[in-house]
Amino acid sequence: MEPYSRHVLICTGGFCSNERRGRALYAQLAKLLQREDLLFGPRRVKRSEAPCLGVCGGGPIVAVYPEGIWYAGVTPELLERIVVEHLRDGRIVDEAVFHRLQP
Repeated sequence: MEPYSRHVLICTGGFCSNERRGRALYAQLAKLLQREDLLFGPRRVKRSEAPCLGVCGGGPIVAVYPEGIWYAGVTPELLERIVVEHLRDGRIVDEAVFHRLQP
């Protein structure tokens, strides 16, 4: 199996967003990854739903690994920036970072 370059987790639980916005972001992420050609090859990205990432007040949360970057309060517009700037171009969207695994 060919390795993934990154793994994106999206909180889809009901506690961080009463409207379940995480589910809509998860569906949008699939379309954005396809549009940016990030589903196959050496830059391919794995996406996963997470029922809870333990930060309910800041949701929806999007976590990007292996960097360990967590984005909070993610909107469709911010998700697009994360895909283009972070996943495609390798530039973290610093002003939207909620938590870093490594300082």
